[in-house]
Amino acid sequence: MKSTQTSGIRRISRIGPVLTAAALLLGSGLAWCEPTPANLPKVDLNNFSRPTQIDNKWFPLKPGNRLVYEGTTIEDDGTAVPHRIVINVTDMTKVIGGVRTLATWDLDYSNNSLVEKELAFYAQDDDGTVWRVGEYPEEYEAGRFIQAPCWIHGLEGAQMGIQMRSNPRLGTPDYAQGWGPAVDWTDRGQIDRMGEKVKVPAGEFADVLVIAETSAAEPDAQQLKYHAPGIGPIKVGWRGAGEKTKETLELTRIEQLDAKAMDRVRQEALAMEQDGNRRSKQVYARLEPLEQETYVNGLPIYERVLLAKKTSAPKRRVKQAPKPRDDDDDDDDDD
Repeated sequence: MKSTQTSGIRRISRIGPVLTAAALLLGSGLAWCEPTPANLPKVDLNNFSRPTQIDNKWFPLKPGNRLVYEGTTIEDDGTAVPHRIVINVTDMTKVIGGVRTLATWDLDYSNNSLVEKELAFYAQDDDGTVWRVGEYPEEYEAGRFIQAPCWIHGLEGAQMGIQMRSNPRLGTPDYAQGWGPAVDWTDRGQIDRMGEKVKVPAGEFADVLVIAETSAAEPDAQQLKYHAPGIGPIKVGWRGAGEKTKETLELTRIEQLDAKAMDRVRQEALAMEQDGNRRSKQVYARLEPLEQETYVNGLPIYERVLLAKKTSAPKRRVKQAPKPRDDDDDDDDDD
């Protein structure tokens, strides 16, 4: 499977076996060692004190938000097929590799049929960079489950990658958006343009950031992701002779889920969690369970506990001097 996901917006490679270099070498009887790229970003696990507070300007994730994208993909025969992506930002968290992550529950429809659903996990470090920590996707064809190519930081050689830099700048090197060798996740991103003006059905946006993404499976094809400040992805385009699906997507609406809709999203995420534990025993089932994050005065409960520990350190007791004797009072008593 080729890796193509960014914030739930993904190109679905048509389902089928992937014949990797590993399979070729093993099939010929030669020894093979799993490659590890030298240019993966360094991860400081001590730099995530508020990981689920994802307020990066270009990639904010607010629990209860639903973003809907619509567009087309091109089939092998040249037919344009309607494509719709629905991103649900949950209030569910999962600890992965010692970092608490925020989950999104994403749905991908091709010609009005569900072809993929996914739990994706994000965390923001103290510098403001958003990391993609892993994902559990399920792929479908004609309503039938096909496979679940899961990759999770710390398992099967996978490592989290950069979803969005804290301060993206033109001319900076490309970066890994994750590394999942067991499922051929090799996506990389690079800042392509800044300061663009873009109009989509959801509105007109200025100061738009464009990121060009590619993967090892398609080095001559790029997806172009347009990010508006305060919103996140608003548009998807493409370029390159090797681009096959020619996917285009535009943000059509942003919704704030009410309590009933949010509860349904939680239940769907938990149901998918059960599927993941059953279908991905060697990876997903090894993780801690999803937990609902409860907010009080704008802060998650677990974060309030951390703050309380910091502010409730025992105070040093200061030994008080003995109270001075009042000689005048003593004289009155003697009288």
